Amino acid sequence: MRYTGTAGFALFAFAMTGAATAQEKAALPDATACPDSIAAIATCYTAKHETGAYITAALPKSWNGNLVVFAHGGPSLVPPTADSSKSDLDKYSYAVRRGFAWVASSYRREGYGVAMAAQDSDNARKFFIARVGKPQRTILHGASYGGLVGAKLIETYAKNPDGSVNYDGAFLNSGAVTGATLNYEHRVDLRAVYQYYCKNLPRPDESQYPLWNGVAADSKMTLKDLDAVVDACTGVAKPAAERSDQQKQNLANILGVIGYPEGLLVRHMQAATLLFRDIVKNTTGGRNPFSNANVRYKGSSDDAALNRDVVRFNADPAAVAAIKADGDPTGLLPVPVVSIHSINDPQVVVEAQSAYRDAVKAAGGTDHLVQAFTDERGHTAQSPPELAAALDALMQWIEKGTKPTPQSIAAGCEQLRAGLDGPCRYHPEFTPKPYGTRYYTREVAVR
Repeated sequence: MRYTGTAGFALFAFAMTGAATAQEKAALPDATACPDSIAAIATCYTAKHETGAYITAALPKSWNGNLVVFAHGGPSLVPPTADSSKSDLDKYSYAVRRGFAWVASSYRREGYGVAMAAQDSDNARKFFIARVGKPQRTILHGASYGGLVGAKLIETYAKNPDGSVNYDGAFLNSGAVTGATLNYEHRVDLRAVYQYYCKNLPRPDESQYPLWNGVAADSKMTLKDLDAVVDACTGVAKPAAERSDQQKQNLANILGVIGYPEGLLVRHMQAATLLFRDIVKNTTGGRNPFSNANVRYKGSSDDAALNRDVVRFNADPAAVAAIKADGDPTGLLPVPVVSIHSINDPQVVVEAQSAYRDAVKAAGGTDHLVQAFTDERGHTAQSPPELAAALDALMQWIEKGTKPTPQSIAAGCEQLRAGLDGPCRYHPEFTPKPYGTRYYTREVAVR
């Protein structure tokens, strides 16, 4: 990669403690255009990693010496590009505007793979150190699926065998921290219930395949194709007045049993089809990790008929173990973690935080976990002051040993509103219910 000169390097070399001189460092990566939100205050870089992942970095002109390593959401169902992380850099530019350097990696390929994504994100940290500069403190930030990636990354890479640390702490927002097993359990039910009503994935006149594979192994189905298939059965892409009576009935039954908002049906069907196939191919070696064998569904217009005729399947224990090893947090927290979540998150439900706390408690790590809750009606929709308050609280915890509370994070948010646009919607008194209360339509029958 071409060398872009020493002027920019001298700026950040001066800012950090113990940094190598310009002559000792490798050449800077290629410069790239920064998002407009930080174009005037930062220099951005891009590179392609040997794994195939694309790395994007931003260095503020007034660097505070600290680095945020970002793990993005997904899993994406389209291949990564050099611009894959730029929208995340723009969305979370508040950190760069407050002096933090920022680096992120796309994941090396589309599809599922928590351990893979965690390694790719840690490769971004290594890249920043080798090609840009060594930070004083390194913070992992994971959002949505990246929250799960971040949880696994911290367990795996935060601390070295000799006790030294690669990450000083982690900040998660709207994280899918229940883990892969629970994240996909309700989508297993969706896959089976959808086929019971719609019978078009596959159609009766098409080659049949097991529903746990999502779609046929050799299917060329695109996201657009899937959208059309789901709409044909449910009319979900049309205004309600334009849906047929059968579409209305199908949609009402599916949503009544599964409990999703209407606007997220297609998003979850993407996971229950194309992503299921990817999991089976790349994580479980062709074996089935999913089961609905003893589930009893309720919430439809005829629960008895649904439970009698819905397709049933049993998981392969080795496949279950594989997906659990790849994507279920152990709860081990070697460094402080602040995890924030919206009470009204429509996509990754707030009860995910209960499951995460249970895992951390079982591992004996609750002293390293603080959870706080906002109330915006959106996924990863926290405002800049809400995000900055959580990051600031984490930094104070690391630097001063003062463990934050939901109350102190909320108070910090109010103080930050003077310099950052956006509301503060923290609810320090809130505690999420157990995860099992969320998808209460899934009842496992006694054998």
